[in-house]
Amino acid sequence: MGHGWQGAVLKLMRGKDFTFTVRHNERISDRLHRLSFTDGGMLEATGTHPTMWVRLWFDNDGRPHQRGYTLLNPDPAAGTFDIDFALHPGRASDWARAAEPGDTVEATVQGSEFTVPAPPPSRLLVVGDPASRPAIDSLLESMPSIPATVWFETSHPLDGDHLPGHGAAHHDVIRVPRQDDGARLVETVRQALPDLVDEDTYLWIACDTATTRALAGFARRQLSLPKERLNALGYWRAA
Repeated sequence: MGHGWQGAVLKLMRGKDFTFTVRHNERISDRLHRLSFTDGGMLEATGTHPTMWVRLWFDNDGRPHQRGYTLLNPDPAAGTFDIDFALHPGRASDWARAAEPGDTVEATVQGSEFTVPAPPPSRLLVVGDPASRPAIDSLLESMPSIPATVWFETSHPLDGDHLPGHGAAHHDVIRVPRQDDGARLVETVRQALPDLVDEDTYLWIACDTATTRALAGFARRQLSLPKERLNALGYWRAA
């Protein structure tokens, strides 16, 4: 399957292509499906870092369709990793539901970059949702002793069954129901940040693109948060 103009652009940006093979599948819940993959040599070629993600390519009635997913449990020595798929209407979810051991999917690695801040922050401030939950867990695991405040937006009652942080006592997870296309989350976080942001905190934002831009802009302009203490990436676009 060709990757169309998106694939051509990623090639120009030095994206690396690989083919992953499904090892096994596991239904985590009614809303979450996990697939384990062999990596086609990717982890040896690229290395790993916290919040690492890849672009998977799916056929959508003859047109290429790509979505980004965070790696879980990457094992460079074994050449394996897992990916959690949120189950909702869509080509990627449909593929994941039906995937069996031996099935393959094409992937591109480009754009996934993150380095643990140095010196370590005194506190992590994290904004995300079910799409970025695996990345949030990866972030928290990369700095296990650092306390975190996590605002986690949910749009379905079952989203609360898989909150980030694994219940760690030094993490404060605040569940925010999605309302008005993310406006409630934006207002909740904007009210809280001025009392929490200082020169030793680190702010990480990964939710829908509009919300991510709004909160990142607020942190830069109103709170004067320097770029080395802010990481923001829109994980999806609201329809």
